[in-house]
Order: sequence, then C-alpha cells, then structure tokens
Amino acid sequence: MTVCAIETAAEDGAVASTGFTITAGGSYAARLAGAGEALFPERWTLDGPEPYAVPLPLGQPEERDAEVLPMADGRVLIRRRVERRHAFSLLYPTGPGTGELPLGGVESAELTLLPPAPDGVCAYALAPGAKSTAIWLVAGGAFGPEQVAEVPGRCSGGVWLDRTGRLLALDRQVDDGPVKAVAVDLERGGEVTPLLQITEDSDDRLLLADPDSGLLLIRSNAPGHDRLGWGVLGSLRPVRFPECLRLADCAVTPFAVQPGQVLMPESCGVALRIDGAAGSWLGIWRPSGRRLHQLAAPDGWLAGAGLWSREGVLQLPYATGAVPCGVARIDASALAHEVITEPAQAECAGGEPSGGAGTPVVRKPVPLQQAPLTGRTAAG
Repeated sequence: MTVCAIETAAEDGAVASTGFTITAGGSYAARLAGAGEALFPERWTLDGPEPYAVPLPLGQPEERDAEVLPMADGRVLIRRRVERRHAFSLLYPTGPGTGELPLGGVESAELTLLPPAPDGVCAYALAPGAKSTAIWLVAGGAFGPEQVAEVPGRCSGGVWLDRTGRLLALDRQVDDGPVKAVAVDLERGGEVTPLLQITEDSDDRLLLADPDSGLLLIRSNAPGHDRLGWGVLGSLRPVRFPECLRLADCAVTPFAVQPGQVLMPESCGVALRIDGAAGSWLGIWRPSGRRLHQLAAPDGWLAGAGLWSREGVLQLPYATGAVPCGVARIDASALAHEVITEPAQAECAGGEPSGGAGTPVVRKPVPLQQAPLTGRTAAG
C-alpha cells in the first residue's frame, strides 16, 4: 500500500500533505519540486532498476497550493485553483518540453484530490459543502470532470477499501456531531453505510486500509483522547489501541502497510512516521508484535512517503543536493516478523493493554466486510 507524504495531524485529526504521492501500484510518484516560488511538477519512476525523476515545467511556475497526482500510465494530473474554480490537466514529457492535456474544471470553494485510485486510470476529488460533500471523477471519464456521488454531511480523508476503486471510506461529520468513518459505494450511486462506530460520541477516523489482509489503522478519541488503533475489516472484535503506539510528546502517523498478507492482518508490517522535537524518524510495527521499532530515517526523506514490497522491504523516497531522486530500502522483514516469546499482555475493552480504570467501553465495530455491500438504507 502506498500513500501521500504527510506533514502533521491537523486539529480535526486530518493529515496534511507535503505533496509527494505514489500510485497505488507503486510504479510512479509525483510532487511539486523546486525552491521558493519556482515550483514545477516532477514525476518519479520507481519500478525500474534505479529511480529517476523527470521535471515537467510549463511556461510559468506553479502556485504552492497546486496538487499533483501520478497516473498509472506515467502522466501526472495537476489541480490548479483560480478563485473558486479548480482546473485539471494531465502533464507528460514531450521530448525537451512538457505536454499538457486540459480536462476541464470544477467550481467549488473547497476541493482536494483523493489518494490515487487502485486502477491508476481514474482520479477523484472531494468537494465539501455546507450540508453535503460532492465526489468528482476528474480524470478517466469520457467527458471531463463529472460528479459521481453526493454524500450528506461534511467529508474529509479518503481511503480505498478494495482494489477495484468501488469502495471509498470517508470521514464524515453531520451537523455538529462526531466524525465517523463511512463507506461509499461508487457503483451504487454513492450509497453510504456505517464503517466505524466505536462509541456513540467518539470521533472515529480511518487512516489506512489494506485490502489483502483487511487491516485497518484508525485514529479515535474513544479511549478519552486521540489514540492510534487497529481493527480488521469484517471482524466482530473491538478496535484495539496498543500502548506501544502512544509516545510522549510525539505525533505518530501510519503511512504504509505491507501488502500480500492475505487473511493475516496481525502479520502485516506497518510503517509509521514519528514527529518530535528532534525531527522526523521511522517506526515499524505489526499488530501481533506489540512492539514499536524506531529507526533513523534516511537523509532527505520525503517524510511520510514510502511503500512496502510483499517480501517485507520498505522503500523510502528521499531527495538531497547530491541525490535529487533516491529510494532507500530497509529490509524490515526480520523486525516485522519477530517472534514474541514473552507472555501476551491481557487485552481489555477498547484497547490492547492501554485501557485502565475509566476507559470507556468500546462497542464492537460494524461487520465491516459486509457493511459496504449490503442493501441497507443509506445513512443520511
């Protein structure tokens, strides 16, 4: 699994992007490169013997709030904002220059690109409004940007739950109520079903999901304050909040899950970005290990960006003055598959040995595997 490079958790728990995004298949990445106001899109090729970058500048520099998204065919989608209008184009190298294919635009006060779709062909954007949130297909359609769904409430985030691009998880807030992750079925007109309901009043956000194993990484304040937890898609077991993922004076954010661990969620390696006063570094953890390994990040790491191989090698993109396009590889298989010989710590409701007196009882999550596919009435 691959995700965007991240910065810090905002006040609402959302993750801000630093602009480095990797395709779902791991072949390409894109970012805004350059210094100061001289910014330009840059595509990275990651599936060859050595990574390399191709600059995609146009006649004038890009604004800092532009977004880029790599596509599976090597082109790069860019979103530019002009007042209330968001314009989309596909960029590609053409000999010494850059080609541009305009796709059209969307008029909205707010709009952000969703993470790369699993098929690598389509690209989607989220446009929250006062009472509802529109989901737009901005690339891959037949006639330019097209609204494909409208979800009641204000939505943020965005995590793909399958490998077909049908099921999308969003963090939704209705009126002034709590934030709850819901599943949106794009093949059924945007039908909405509950995904996370840890307690009635808690904010329950989905950060990552691995379609192979069903592993979910969650941020919730159900234990009394924001904590990282994990669950399994379709499981009736409660979400657990490992104590080892709670670090004093540090922000811990998962950014990649090892793929290919079919039906073995507790064996998945999880890579986490750790931010503290000393900077940013790397964490590696797996649910059954119950231990967080902290490692130094490579110089120039595009913090929060990376991807796992099925064999357990973690690949971290970096850029320095000497190496403008590099990937550090860490064989984390030994760490991610260590055997714990000490007695397992007792679990309690709402957490994996993190709950104590006063910890709220955590409800079992909805049977997540069936939830997005049932014929239940869409939650409004």
